[in-house]
Amino acid sequence: MTATPAAPLSARAVLLDMDGTLVNSDAVVERCWRQWAAEQGLDGDHVMRHAHGRQGQATMALLLPDRPAALNDADNRRMLDRETSDMDGVVPVPGAAALMAALRGLPHALVTSADRGLAGARMAAAGLPMPAVRVTAECVGASKPDPEGFLKAAAELGFDPADCVAFEDSEVGIAAARAAGMRVVGVGARAAACEPTVHVPHLEPVRVAGDGTGLVLTFTARPDFP
Repeated sequence: MTATPAAPLSARAVLLDMDGTLVNSDAVVERCWRQWAAEQGLDGDHVMRHAHGRQGQATMALLLPDRPAALNDADNRRMLDRETSDMDGVVPVPGAAALMAALRGLPHALVTSADRGLAGARMAAAGLPMPAVRVTAECVGASKPDPEGFLKAAAELGFDPADCVAFEDSEVGIAAARAAGMRVVGVGARAAACEPTVHVPHLEPVRVAGDGTGLVLTFTARPDFP
């Protein structure tokens, strides 16, 4: 039975997370974080429950709260180098290419916890165009769930945060977008339990078009639509 699609959303701009939203990088994230977990004597499953959405050093600080920040920063640099050199299994989320094509010429930005190098490598590996406006790890002083990245992207595009719709897959990313005062399209299984404004299993049900004054996001009905 085909589900009823969600109501359309009107916006002035779209802000897009990368990992888990546009790019499926779960395979490499699992490899790198489970290796780090083993090095620290931590349970890999426990680590993976916290590894999505945050900057690496923020995840490490959460998991090892008494560890010196300098060690976390050094480990995060090594982690970024490892992730940037490992593109095995990095693919676009279904529907990502069509969504990015539809957004060409419309206000949108990338807001990611990856650094500039990793973001560029993963978007290229997935065959996706890099938005002209992007807020990467180097651009902010605080990792998601802090709203700083989303607020910076909205400001750079020139729109009020309330007029932006964010696309996110993780609990901390959805929390960051909400804290910025934005509506959220939750993408994939991780987002389902976080009560986003709209939830989609991937990006194929999403349609976006300009209406002369802004953007309209519509969501098609599909058998797998939540």
